[in-house]
Amino acid sequence: MADLVLAHGLQYLIYAMEVCVGLLLVRHATWRRLKALSLYVPVLFLLDGVARPAVCNYFGQESAAYRSFYWLTEVVLALGAFLLICSFFRRACAREEKLWRFVRALLLFVFILVLVISAVFILRNPNHNDAGGFTTVIGQNLFFTCLVLNTLLFVMIQQLAIDDDELALLVGGIGIQFAGEAAVLALFNLLPADSRFADALLRFLPVFCTLGMLLTWAYAIVKTPQEVPVYVQPGQGAKLAEAIADS
Repeated sequence: MADLVLAHGLQYLIYAMEVCVGLLLVRHATWRRLKALSLYVPVLFLLDGVARPAVCNYFGQESAAYRSFYWLTEVVLALGAFLLICSFFRRACAREEKLWRFVRALLLFVFILVLVISAVFILRNPNHNDAGGFTTVIGQNLFFTCLVLNTLLFVMIQQLAIDDDELALLVGGIGIQFAGEAAVLALFNLLPADSRFADALLRFLPVFCTLGMLLTWAYAIVKTPQEVPVYVQPGQGAKLAEAIADS
């Protein structure tokens, strides 16, 4: 009973933080230069805080309709996260157009590759060859792709010596979400399936990861200046793009 109360309490705390981040974006007028984040946060709240609970209450948590809807919304959120990370890449490459052209082509290639890999998996696994199976696979593949791309973006920020604390915090927030959940799932697979610790791990730690992401975003919006300077060492972006292309 106590676990159930704690789980519901944390979930409602996340809903409140999603609303809080949205309000902070409006209050600090940050939405003018963080348009992608300003679109992602309301969609996250509407799907996670409104649509999913409504469908769950109507059909039941164990129903096929709720599972299909859950994974469909996972695809939408994963696609939104992918586009959000793309916007962060664009901001990181603001003064390096040559690097941005290379990164833009790479992001498009990666997205197409994810779709192809997901389609091939579905075709080779008849048990997943339905709408729910496809959304499950593509959602998981997109989230893993976001994890890898976000890590590469963080490394790129360090390599280019970009003086943008807000961008670093926003990227770090996504890293808490995706890297944290990936670590939780990896640890969960190492534990016995009937372990109470494994069940508690899967139930609570992803919630804390989401909460950490939202708190980091809120801190980034409140503490960073309205006009964020971006500094890139001259020629570093072009050199990095050439190095990646040669490798």
